[in-house]
Order: sequence, then C-alpha cells, then structure tokens
Amino acid sequence: MESTRQQKFSRMIQKELAELFLKDTKSLFGNTYVSVNTVRMSPDLSVAKIYLSFLDTSDKKAELQKIKVNTKVVRKLLGDKLRKQIRIIPELIFLLDDGVDYAIHINNLISKLDIPPAPAEDSDKDDDE
Repeated sequence: MESTRQQKFSRMIQKELAELFLKDTKSLFGNTYVSVNTVRMSPDLSVAKIYLSFLDTSDKKAELQKIKVNTKVVRKLLGDKLRKQIRIIPELIFLLDDGVDYAIHINNLISKLDIPPAPAEDSDKDDDE
C-alpha cells in the first residue's frame, strides 16, 4: 500500500511525463504516441517504475528500448519541469504495460468461444407441484 506522499509524487510524475512525451520528445521518439499508464514510487521516493503503453506502433519493445536508451534525457527534461517542486528527481525505470493487450486477447478468446444456449426449462413441472 502506497503512502499518501508516494501517491502524490506518482501522480505528479505521471502528469509531467505524459505532457513531456506528448510535446517535448518528438525529436527523440518521432510520432509514436506514448501513454503513461501507471507510476509506482519506492517508499524512499528514489525510484519510479513507469508503466507505458504505445499506440500506432507494431514493435512496442523497440519503442520501449528507445525510451530506455534516452532515459537520461527524459530524466533531465523531467527535472527541468519539476525543479521547484521536487528536490531529487527519482531514478526512472520504464516498463511495458501490457494490460491493454491482455484485455484485448481475453476479449478475443471469449468471443471465439462456442457456448451452446441453455436448455429451456419445462413450464409443466411448475404447474404439477
């Protein structure tokens, strides 16, 4: 269970990173749409695990690798934005959030199921009793 302080930091970093990926990093990542789904802070606020999802791309692992290679640049840009609010910018660990893909996969599996209709109950049994 995260403390209130961890939750506040998580929301602040999530908001700023989402804005950063939307506006400031077009030169690094092109037109890839990056969504910051979740940010989890360590108890001492020194590490932030950031779960990302990507739209409009076929190779999500390659896009995540681009972000991992440019982590220092992203951290610097984040530090510039949060300089007055946070004393120390946490270490950023980027992870792929596959929750959306998993939900789509489960939905496809369920839609492919062949479930026979339930047998009709006899209304005559109710009348006899």
